[in-house]
Amino acid sequence: MESTAAEQHAVGARVRLARTTAGLSLRATAQRIGVSPATLSAIETGKTGASVARLRSLAAELGTTVPWLIGDQRTDAAPAAESHSRLPRPAAPRLRDGADEPGPSGAADSWRAFPPLDIDPVLAAAIDSFVETGYHGATMRSIAARAGMSVPGVYHHYRDKQDLLVRALDLTMDELHRRVRAARVDGANGRERVTCVVEALALFHTHHRELAFIGASEMRSLNPADRDRITASRNEIQYLLDAEIDAALAEAGRSTAHARDAGRAIATMCTALPQWFRLDGPSSPEQIATAYADFALGLLGLAVEHP
Repeated sequence: MESTAAEQHAVGARVRLARTTAGLSLRATAQRIGVSPATLSAIETGKTGASVARLRSLAAELGTTVPWLIGDQRTDAAPAAESHSRLPRPAAPRLRDGADEPGPSGAADSWRAFPPLDIDPVLAAAIDSFVETGYHGATMRSIAARAGMSVPGVYHHYRDKQDLLVRALDLTMDELHRRVRAARVDGANGRERVTCVVEALALFHTHHRELAFIGASEMRSLNPADRDRITASRNEIQYLLDAEIDAALAEAGRSTAHARDAGRAIATMCTALPQWFRLDGPSSPEQIATAYADFALGLLGLAVEHP
């Protein structure tokens, strides 16, 4: 387990070296691979690991290879330093009023699609266990049995149960940041951006209700450092919603006196969905998302407009 932690720190250090050699900021790199800056920072400092898929994305963006990032001695493909002979990167698209870049999929409406997540069997088993028995009720032995692996095999991939919880919550935040950023791009004004952001939140909390449920119920189980980091990441999303609410109210000439209270109520309405929503229930995620966007506009005192 100690060697796993050491390897995690070594990979993080190489990611940081490759990023700084490429002349990219933490935030710019995080946007390019579709994660939050807090998650990339945690990878670089060794506080969390990176999946193979994420390492591939990093390698492609940073001009190196996955074997180099993981310290495979059979390769010496270190990242190349910036030089005049290196082809320049295409400039990142300038979006409306400093809005963030869309996710790596490139499709403006990718936030509405929910393909299967790239989750390894151990993490998938841990997520199921945390939902079924709670974090404290799950054990590495029960997770191993659910994953069809030996306990030592699970420890080969994850340090401990806390590591699994952190990875699950980092995955949650990465998905939320990517989807909310992409949703904002779809709105032409404040009102439309509020609608899109609320729909993105509702869709995530219904399509990925297991991850969302853990995010709502197990923050208290995190170690203090990761709890603070993920709380800050959550706050970033709340602030994005707050900004669009302010814009929508200003455009309509309405008071913003209770805008922050409304923003918290709208966000809480979405995060509560995993407590009751079922995919086999009477309403689909898309129907819920449309209804919740209407609820949000109603709460803000903005008349609902339907074609």
